Amino acid sequence: MKKTTIQLEQLTCPSCLQKINNAVKALDGVDKESVNVLFNSSKVKLNFDSSKIDISKIESSISKLGYEVIKSQTKDL
Repeated sequence: MKKTTIQLEQLTCPSCLQKINNAVKALDGVDKESVNVLFNSSKVKLNFDSSKIDISKIESSISKLGYEVIKSQTKDL
């Protein structure tokens, strides 16, 4: 299991937060209970199983919604 923080471009509304939250939680391999989208800091924090999904797929799902991923930091749990 890995823990990651993804820095996004500035989130502008609460519906942005909800769209990202729903998309990330729908991904196989993401610990749905750990997903936390932080509106004020424009960050997504989550845990994921690296044997089922990698960080690039998580970033891609966010990018497909129209949000720019600035950087990610991932570490082992």
